[in-house]
Amino acid sequence: MRLILLGPPGVGKGTQARKLAEKYCIPQISTGDMLRDAFQKGHELGLKARSYMDSGKLVPDDVVIGIVEERLRMNDCESGWILDGFPRTIQQAGALDVMLKNNKSDIDHVLSLEVREDEVVKRISGRRSCESCQNTFNIYFSVPKMDGVCDSCGGRLIQRSDDKEETVRERMRVYRENTEPLIRYYQDRGILKSVNANGGIGGVFDLICSRL
Repeated sequence: MRLILLGPPGVGKGTQARKLAEKYCIPQISTGDMLRDAFQKGHELGLKARSYMDSGKLVPDDVVIGIVEERLRMNDCESGWILDGFPRTIQQAGALDVMLKNNKSDIDHVLSLEVREDEVVKRISGRRSCESCQNTFNIYFSVPKMDGVCDSCGGRLIQRSDDKEETVRERMRVYRENTEPLIRYYQDRGILKSVNANGGIGGVFDLICSRL
């Protein structure tokens, strides 16, 4: 099965993609995770992408398309995959169509996770990540036992630069301008399914599975 998860930042695409990957035994492909990993390792691609991510803007198409195309060629993608964070523009969707056509495959389902903007801002701007073990908390929904300290390892909790409220607002503006047109793009192909993602993780996952 080949799935695409659409939705604004903070809607829970990554969390739901991981649960779906486990249920269907197919890899989750997160462009955000791949770009952040490349940055941490000092790769040129990651360094180039970081400046865009920190300001809430989309990473240029040529950078993202390149890493996705390389990832989809890997052996673990033969039985399917879940794309989380790609495509984000009509141009990227067109490039994905070409990749799949060349590989004689196609998209099975596109899931559009929908949530209120004020909820998105709370989810993202409240997020705190452990510097040591990468565990995540939220000052509104999943509060650590000690302020600024990871429950798991005692490491320092930090707010990522792209999680600050002003950046989140910019990310939402960019999403509305560039990514929302994908909803119509995939609706017209008859493969889009909408999911109300305002609930808890388990409830949203159950809705997704029922839609599939």
